[in-house]
Amino acid sequence: MTAPSSPPPAVCAAYGWADRDRVAIEPLPGGLINATFVVREGGAPRAVLQRLHPVFGAEVNLDIDAVTTHLAARGLETPRLLRTRAGAAWVEDEGRVWRALTWIDGVTVHAVPDPAWARAGGELVGRFHRAVDDLVHDYRFVRAGVHDTAAHLARLAARVEAGADAAARDPLLAEARDLGRELLAATAALPPLPVLPRRHGHGDLKISNLLFAAGAPPAAIALVDLDTVGRHALAFELGDAMRSWCNPHGEDAGRIGFELPIFAAAIAGWAAHAGDLCDAAERASIVTGLETVCLELAARFAVDVFDDAYFGWDPTRFPSRRAHNLVRARGQLALGRAVAAARGDALDVVMAAR
Repeated sequence: MTAPSSPPPAVCAAYGWADRDRVAIEPLPGGLINATFVVREGGAPRAVLQRLHPVFGAEVNLDIDAVTTHLAARGLETPRLLRTRAGAAWVEDEGRVWRALTWIDGVTVHAVPDPAWARAGGELVGRFHRAVDDLVHDYRFVRAGVHDTAAHLARLAARVEAGADAAARDPLLAEARDLGRELLAATAALPPLPVLPRRHGHGDLKISNLLFAAGAPPAAIALVDLDTVGRHALAFELGDAMRSWCNPHGEDAGRIGFELPIFAAAIAGWAAHAGDLCDAAERASIVTGLETVCLELAARFAVDVFDDAYFGWDPTRFPSRRAHNLVRARGQLALGRAVAAARGDALDVVMAAR
């Protein structure tokens, strides 16, 4: 899905930002899904304006409004939904949904520099989980199947099975088929997850969705990219976070590592604020969830090698979305194997954290 270079005039007018002598709206790079812009007035950033990917229903903005209102009442810094001049929670233009959120000054990192940053991030996530523990809200938008691992693997298996003719003509698809078979075999060694409670959560706690204060020591100040708020199993909520945080080389760096010191610092920070919310079985599920989401995301990237339709990609480093996703899929498979090798040590960490 191609991102626009600027928002439509009707969207800008709905928020009172049509005067380009007073308001500057510029693309904000880095997002994989939504097209994002920063809105500046008098040179200072005031808001984030986003065109939502069609995978998100417009009603997700009502969920964001409810969750962030609750967070603000509990004293947490959070982006807040900005209403249009007519009081609407979003704007539709040519069938696409646009929304605006307040700007929060902060530093975004795409890899955890060291365990001190992981500790700070874990503390913020723990404060968030503590704050939403008493939230009463029925979510208006529920994205089905986000962590339906079996469904993601079934989609991959179907494409591997059906892709023989295309793979014979395209070396990239031939590589994707081979990788897909390897990935499907690796999932057979995954430990089963127990039945777990579904808690209010963020749903996409990759490290770039945390804002940090400038300067030292590291301090995490707010969670952003809130389209995935909802009820989530802790196994996937923290498992996906640790997938992002504990591989500081990134998803497509060509080398992979599971950093146990970063994992231990993050879990300690989280447990200091929210560890008493769950029992031993739920704690242990964090490690299984981490391993599971690595392979699940590998499957999703591999599927997009065939489909070429979903994930954003970096054209300055890769010749195509498919090539970028093939590298990502390989990396997540390698990360899942690294987590499996450290499974015992990681379990010791989550059970000991207080």
